[in-house]
Amino acid sequence: MAMTLPRLVTALLAALSLLVGSARADTVVIGQCAPLSGSLASTGKAMALGVRLALDAANAAGGINGHRFRHALKDDGYQTAETLRLTRELIQKDKAAALIGYAGTGNILELLRQGVLAEGNIALVAPYTGGEPLRDPYNPWIFHIRASYGDETAAMVTQLVNTGLQRIAVFHQDDPFGQAGLAGVEKALARHRLKPVSTGRYAKNSEDVSGAVADIARGDPQAVIMIGVVRPTAAFVKAYRSAHPGTQLFSISVINGRELHELAGGDHARGVGITQVMPSPFSGVTRIARDYNDALQRFAPGEEPSYTSFEEYVGARVLLEAIRRTRGSPTPAMVMQSLEKLEVDLGGFAVRFAPGDRLGSRHVEVTLLGRGGTHLR
Repeated sequence: MAMTLPRLVTALLAALSLLVGSARADTVVIGQCAPLSGSLASTGKAMALGVRLALDAANAAGGINGHRFRHALKDDGYQTAETLRLTRELIQKDKAAALIGYAGTGNILELLRQGVLAEGNIALVAPYTGGEPLRDPYNPWIFHIRASYGDETAAMVTQLVNTGLQRIAVFHQDDPFGQAGLAGVEKALARHRLKPVSTGRYAKNSEDVSGAVADIARGDPQAVIMIGVVRPTAAFVKAYRSAHPGTQLFSISVINGRELHELAGGDHARGVGITQVMPSPFSGVTRIARDYNDALQRFAPGEEPSYTSFEEYVGARVLLEAIRRTRGSPTPAMVMQSLEKLEVDLGGFAVRFAPGDRLGSRHVEVTLLGRGGTHLR
């Protein structure tokens, strides 16, 4: 029997509805809370850029297994309450398949304490922190691609002691992030039968480091290990180097070297040591660095490469590889299952997870800030 015009129109509309629904189902949401405002804004923007580069490149290549990706990005301002609220929104409203690239040991620790990740049964990949409380005790939801602060501070202490510097002080943020770093330094020093000669702390979301400068100076250290975010760390570098120009300063990897150079002033920042948990994004020696720089030129022309955006680009590439290996629809549970069996070399940076093991890499190398904020190895 020939189909009448009304029935034909109805059938076409139904088919179109199915196509639209299918297109919507094929969009995979990757959720991110990052500090796009506040004291960590520059770091948060670089973190978000790295994730976007990887997702844009995947979409431009036609997606993965028929899926395209939407970057659901929210600004938590480095405020713990906002991290909690917006993460619940990403899980419940945006229906994220996975979370990526959060900042702040204390912020993420509260997600664990409040059971937000457990309730969503959702993975958080590549948090921008090496805090030990997020690793021990073990939890199944956080997949780390960076070495711990313990790994970084051990490398710093070994380097300093091997060069004859034993009077070592610690400058740190007064929160779980800074306390985790301080604990790492203390543990590393204990292996050499040493203790910090002095410590100085500053309040989270503050740049007032005057008290920390005075407290640390009382110990007359030869070197200071710094566990802080970039703006207060730059303020400390400027103030301490002005009063004590011969002191060796060493920072963990969450600091952007170029920004530290600009904020502290080149004369003060030159020679500051910074541990890195990624291979160099500048040299182009590794394939993953070349991929990153190609994506940067294509999707964010004018943006400068940095260790920060590179790390989150790598994290997004790890997550995308897990989604590539997911059987069926990439639901949060399926992505979790794929991640925990993932072993991949992205071309100069290898990551391996396993059931009961969420520590994907312990890579650490040491750089020094040179002229113009360049990283010397």
